[in-house]
Amino acid sequence: MKWIYRIGIFFARILLLLSGLFIPKIRHFSSSRKNLFQRLIAFRSKNQGELAWFHVASLGEYEQARPVIAELKRAKPAHLVVVSFFSPSGYDHVIKKSQPNVDFITYLPVDSKRQAESFVNTLNASLAFFVKYDLWYHHINAVKVRLTPLFLFSASFRADQIYFKRDGFFRNILFQFDYIFTQNKTTFDLLKSINYQQTSITGDTRFDRVAETVRNHKNYPAMAKWVGDKPTFVAGSVWQEDMDLLIPLMNSNPDYRWIIAPHDLSPEPMNRWADQLSLTAVRYSLWDSDNSPEVIFIDNIGMLSSLYQFARIAYVGGAFGKGLHNILEPIGFKVPVIFGKLVKTEKFPEAAESQAKGCGFEVSDPESLIVIFKKLEQPEFYQQSVNSAQKWLEMNIGAAKRIVNKVEELVS
Repeated sequence: MKWIYRIGIFFARILLLLSGLFIPKIRHFSSSRKNLFQRLIAFRSKNQGELAWFHVASLGEYEQARPVIAELKRAKPAHLVVVSFFSPSGYDHVIKKSQPNVDFITYLPVDSKRQAESFVNTLNASLAFFVKYDLWYHHINAVKVRLTPLFLFSASFRADQIYFKRDGFFRNILFQFDYIFTQNKTTFDLLKSINYQQTSITGDTRFDRVAETVRNHKNYPAMAKWVGDKPTFVAGSVWQEDMDLLIPLMNSNPDYRWIIAPHDLSPEPMNRWADQLSLTAVRYSLWDSDNSPEVIFIDNIGMLSSLYQFARIAYVGGAFGKGLHNILEPIGFKVPVIFGKLVKTEKFPEAAESQAKGCGFEVSDPESLIVIFKKLEQPEFYQQSVNSAQKWLEMNIGAAKRIVNKVEELVS
């Protein structure tokens, strides 16, 4: 199987090069890795101390890594931290501004034996962490050859994944890790079912990130004045499919304040939605705070995570399309959260967990949204949902500290 994997990687590299001639995204994937090793060598030659390497697939996994990176820096301030990305979308977003506690950001090279060994040897890490998934055989094997402590955290697996279907090559990748920290009991039980013992349930590290956002949320005095004592509904990262559900609800509830943060920040969809509303609406960038529209469309980046402070109820978009956005952000403010019926349920275990806890609610059409909205209008049901959000938050906060404490114990 190892040779099949290596041959597969070889042909994948050729396919990437050929596809890049016609597909801009793939061309960017390949071209952005051109000077990877030169940059890494230059960084390491100037920074020769002990180093912790974190590998993430994309932006979502980086958000899970950030609390652990911060906690590790508190415990080991002299350690350098390098973060590698597989996805250009994650790398391109993060590289735009300085990242606290991170000393160097790079791409992960394609998982050939030669490139993986060169990458790992140049890094010369004292600790290596993979986040959630994106487990590359040659990179993991190169870490183990060097006897570098290797950890996986925020792990979230499914029973239908190849690791659990059969023994052999892919399952053995999991057994290369010295310890696996899981997000949930499902993953913990799956690991136990294949006799992987070095594991524990530590929770989702995104809750630590969310708690930090809540503690340090941005203040918006004009928005607070506009909200006043009116009940407020915040809809974040919404697409057209989400607005098809929300617009009828908005039109029938003019007594609410509505904060709508679209995924697409271009004016056209916001103008189109405003035309379908019987409520007054304005884009935030054009809003005169002396006026009091019923709807404000947020047409910039960076506000949404703090806007949930104003919410009585939240809606998070994306479930009908490319993927559900972060439902934990409103949960951090103890706000019940509604989301669309998931197309890819297995990729977002937090959605099912939020429903089991009683603070998350899945809807499939305008009618089911109205049903949930009316339930949340009932004081007793609403308070139970708020309490559930608070309990779920408290259960998971501290995951980063638990992970770093265990790593220190194992390494020492």
